[in-house]
Amino acid sequence: MLIAKFFHLLGLTIWVGGMFFAHMALRPALVVLHPEQRLTLMAAVLASFFVWVWIAIALVLGSGLHMMAMLGAGHAPPYVHAMTGIGVVMMLIFAHIFFAPFRRLKLAAAQQDWDRAARALGQVRQLVSINLLLGLLTIAIGALGPLSA
Repeated sequence: MLIAKFFHLLGLTIWVGGMFFAHMALRPALVVLHPEQRLTLMAAVLASFFVWVWIAIALVLGSGLHMMAMLGAGHAPPYVHAMTGIGVVMMLIFAHIFFAPFRRLKLAAAQQDWDRAARALGQVRQLVSINLLLGLLTIAIGALGPLSA
């Protein structure tokens, strides 16, 4: 169970930490670039980061299911079920980001359609903001949930 917990925390750190960095540090720093450069750079950064998010999702989902199976899903405390539910929502939001606005961002940037690319990046930003808040909430539930058990 300890190894599963390590992989769970590793995946969570990669995903939520990456969102925090991109949203709170990288994005604000890019205002010094021209819009075309900013959009091209963000498309490339997100392409790289999203590979890691898929890996993180596999780690979080696999280790989380393993730990729940070890506990017996019916015996897991309520905070574990809350983390599971929020995690599934986060994964669905990420899948939407990846297959819809991010896909539009890459295509628009490749075609140098900067208005369309900016709209797509704005959608990515909004959805990543939601996922970042959900990720931080999940961390809080995981850290503080055992206090209520």
